[in-house]
Formats: sequence, structure tokens, C-alpha cells
Amino acid sequence: MCGIVAYVGAQDAAPILLDGLARLEYRGYDSAGLAVVGKGGLRVCKKKGRIAELAAAVPSRFRGTTGIGHTRWATHGEPNDENAHPHVSEAGRFAVVHNGIIENAGDLRAKLEADGVKLTSETDSEVLVHLIAAQSASGLSLEDSVRAALNQVVGTYGIAVVDGEQPGVVVVARNGSPVVLGIGEKEMFAASDVAAVVRYTRQIVHLDDGELAVVRAGGFSTFTLDARAVTKQPSTAEAAAADYDTGGFQHFLGKEIHEQPAAILRTLSGRLDERFSTAHLGGLNLSAREARDFKRVKILGCGSAYYAGGIGAQLIEDLARIPAHAEPASEFRYRNPVIESDTLYIAVSQSGETYDTLAAVHEINRKGGTTLGVVNTVGSAIARACSGGMYLHAGPEISVTSTKSFTCTAVAFALIALHFGRVHDLSPADGRRITEALRALPEKIERILEDEEHIASLAREYAEHESLMFVGRVRGYPAAREGAQKLKELSYIHAEAYPASELKHGPLALIGPELPTLAVVPDDELLEKNLSTLGEIRARQGRILVIGHSAPDAKLAQDVILVPRSEPELDPILLGIPMQIFAYHAALALGRDIDKPRNLAKSVTVE
Repeated sequence: MCGIVAYVGAQDAAPILLDGLARLEYRGYDSAGLAVVGKGGLRVCKKKGRIAELAAAVPSRFRGTTGIGHTRWATHGEPNDENAHPHVSEAGRFAVVHNGIIENAGDLRAKLEADGVKLTSETDSEVLVHLIAAQSASGLSLEDSVRAALNQVVGTYGIAVVDGEQPGVVVVARNGSPVVLGIGEKEMFAASDVAAVVRYTRQIVHLDDGELAVVRAGGFSTFTLDARAVTKQPSTAEAAAADYDTGGFQHFLGKEIHEQPAAILRTLSGRLDERFSTAHLGGLNLSAREARDFKRVKILGCGSAYYAGGIGAQLIEDLARIPAHAEPASEFRYRNPVIESDTLYIAVSQSGETYDTLAAVHEINRKGGTTLGVVNTVGSAIARACSGGMYLHAGPEISVTSTKSFTCTAVAFALIALHFGRVHDLSPADGRRITEALRALPEKIERILEDEEHIASLAREYAEHESLMFVGRVRGYPAAREGAQKLKELSYIHAEAYPASELKHGPLALIGPELPTLAVVPDDELLEKNLSTLGEIRARQGRILVIGHSAPDAKLAQDVILVPRSEPELDPILLGIPMQIFAYHAALALGRDIDKPRNLAKSVTVE
């Protein structure tokens, strides 16, 4: 992984490819490269580092109207010029860019080397271009050579291939790693993300796993690995080019934090049913009788999606009184899970392409389970693999670190919990209480955002510490976990989250003047117990920052960030916002690469 872009048309390809790669920078990468096909055949330029370094290295006469580009996030081999994509066949005829992992690359390398092929990189991806060249040498067309090569491969891939002797053609393929086509006016685009092409077209075609496409300026044809033709219909992308600009903010992350009130309004739009005090969620594709038949709910996600699932599980238990549990999708798929017919499985992913989560969905589907998707990206793989679900409509999220999509996911779970609650035993009065509280969320988040400078000043102070402890109890614990995740991702400060009730069962040994604690303390039925935990920390001279609805006694907490009250079930949604702002300003104080944290990628499409 991490980003692919391709172009076929009448324009000079290199500037378009560089622009597309720049729009994929947010996904995280360590090197980049281009290949173009023109009158002189195939030309390649690749470079370790940022897109700007690649652009500076591209020769002035790097011409061609067909081309492919790539940003790499290293999985096999260190980041350097040799391991960067595109990879080129020995004779210099074919070039390939690849996202994903070839699991049998070792066996394929050994076979190629035994046949006399000299490989020049440490990557698994390079085997693809040599396999394609070998198939072409036997007389196959470019598309048939790609198809025959992929039939030898075990693993995941999103690829784009060009032939230096065949200008005007790009072949792309997908299996477990996203590929979309963009339909222009007498020109075509392909990419791993809509972001790379929306400046030029919003007419998008999504490839499914096991599909290939031959792309020419006048159109495209699609087929499967066994050469069966496939008909694909374009859809209109929700995103626009302006969504990928910072809009006057210093960073995309700052912009996206401030976009949350509007994003929540989109998530709620058309989904609150005032007449029956419930949520209207036709996309779930479940009748009221079917919804009542589920005895438990399992929520699957990775990273922040998993933590949002923790908030969702609590909401479902609170409002619908159905046992619910969140689990990392990356663990679920490997433990041979028992799939039950009366359990509803909900897959959560901002991109809709997270490989571990998608693989978990496929495992559940194979065993006859019912899956719903909660995703932000329309037409994504998880959305298509599930039998129903919800789109967040949070809008494009460019920063690697999730903010508005996390918050909108929690709101989506509130809608799901409300819907299932009203199908079961939640009263109309309680339904009305929750719908009114959901409508009030955007205005309350605006009030939190007005307190940004106060939060920023605290963040700058706490950023001087090497580690922070985060604690919360019941509803506050998933919010604390996400707060610790944000701080780690953005500032590189070590942070751990524990249930407040567990502190005395081990982690209290760490508490002292050198380890501050950020405590999530809402004014709920557990307030007194949380105040007792603060007392335990203060008795060990630990500094405390409380995020809550009211300020505790100054003897219990030196620092406080106040948050407007909501209904208790929805409090975690609001309590998480100050921790996003806190992590952002801590990272800013430390000079971190805020939109592209080290070692991380936006959409993790490998295992």
C-alpha cells in the first residue's frame, strides 16, 4: 500500500498523476513514483520521501499521455528508491504499481530467479511485473497477461499496469485493496481513492474483488479472473475537489474537528422520526420482526472504529436492552469465531475498505451470519459486502487521525440503538428524550469548540510529560480509550487508558507526580465513585485534568475542561471532543506532522 493513480487520455499524464498523488498524501507513505508511456516508450521516475521530492526529480521532458503513479507505505523492504513503485520488468517494457501484500511472494521470487530473472528490490510487489512479462512473452495480450499472472498470486492487491509498447491502455485489478475508475470526457482515470480523481470527474465505478478493467481514453471494459465479462454502472461521488482543501485552517485535522457540528447534521438528516420518537433507518434492510429476533449484537472495527463500537455497544445495551459487545475485527477473524443466527454483526470502518474488518465480514457471511455496515465511504467494499447498514455522510476525512468520522459513527450507533430500542421496550417518552438530545448535539459541540484556546493552553502544559494516564468508568471508558488513542497518534506521547474501577488493581502503581491523569467524569450516577478514584490519584501526588460537566473540589483536580450536558446515554459523544482538541494542540506544541503521523496510514488495506 498505500496510494494508486492512473490516467489515459490526450493530456500530459505526469502533472495529473502528481496532482492525484498529492491528494492521496493524507493516507500516509514513505516513497512515491511515476511511469508514463509516450512516443519513446516507457519512462519511470521514483523517489524516497514526499511528493514534492518526486516532483523535483521528474525530468523536464517526461512526456506521455498514459501513466500510473504510486505512494508506498513500506511492508516489505525499507523505504528507498529501489523499493519504491512502479516496478519495471527486466526489458523495461512493463510497469506495475501495487497496493496490498502478495503472501506467496517468496515462492514466486524463487521460481522467477530459477528461470534467470534478476529482481532488483526487496518488495513482494516486484514479482507481479515479472510474472506479467513472462505471460506476455508467450503471446498473450496485456489484459490476459495480467489475468494469468494474478491467477498465480495469493494475497491482496490493487494494481495498475502499463505496457511501454501499447500507449493508451492501462489495466487495473482489485482483490482486497480498493480500485475505482473515474469517467472523464474522452479521458479515464483510475485510483485507490476517489480523492485522487474528483478534481477531474465525479462519475465513479467501483471494482469488486476478483475484477479487472481495461481502461482506454474512450471508456473501459471489466471482467473477472476467469475472463467473464462484467457490467458496471457508474455512480456520482459525494465528495468534491473543495473537500480536499484545508479551507483556511493550518491542518486538515483542525478543519475536520471544526466540521463536526455540520457533519452530525448530515448523519442525522432524514433519520429522526418525530411522530414515533424513533430513528428511520431503511438502509438496515430489517423489518421490525427481524430486528426483534436478534438476541445480541457484536460490533467489529479496528482502531478508532473499534473504540466507537465500544460507545455503540453501551448505547445499544442502554436503550435497546440487547446484550452488545465490541471486539477488534483484527482479532475476531483469527479466532475461528462461533457465528450465531440470532446475533447481529455490525462492521465499522471510515473508509469501508479496512482489510481486517472486510475479512471478518466475509467470514461471517460464509457462516450464514447477518452483517450490517457503518461506513463513511459510499460504494466501499464493506458497504457492498454487508446485507444492510448506514452511511455516515460525514464528508471526506483527509487527516490520518479520525475525528469527525469517529463522532459521526457514535451518532450513527445512537440512531441504531434508538431504532432497536423502540422496536423493543423503549418508551415513546424516552425515545423523544433521545431524539431531542441528538438534535441538540451540534450546538453543544459548537460551545465546546469555543473553548479551544483554554483546552490548547492545557495541552501545551501536559505535552511536557512523557506519558499520560486516561481513565473513565462505564460510559466514560470508551471515550477515554479514544482520547488516549488520539494523543498517541498525534503527539507520540505514550498514553494508556484504563477503566477507573481497575486503577487500584494494578495501574495505580504507576501514579505519581511525573504521570498526569486525564479523567472522564460526567455528572451521572457514578459521579461519587469517580470522585473517589480522583482521591486515590491525588493521594499519590498525581496531577489530574478532569473532563466533565462540573468542576470537582480543587483538592481533587488541578485542571478542568467543562462540557455541556446531554442525556447520559449520549454524554460520551460530547466528552470525546475536548480530547480531540487536546491531542491536536499537544501535537502542535511538539511540532509533529499532524495530518500524517509517522508509521500510520489512513486506510489499512493489508493485514
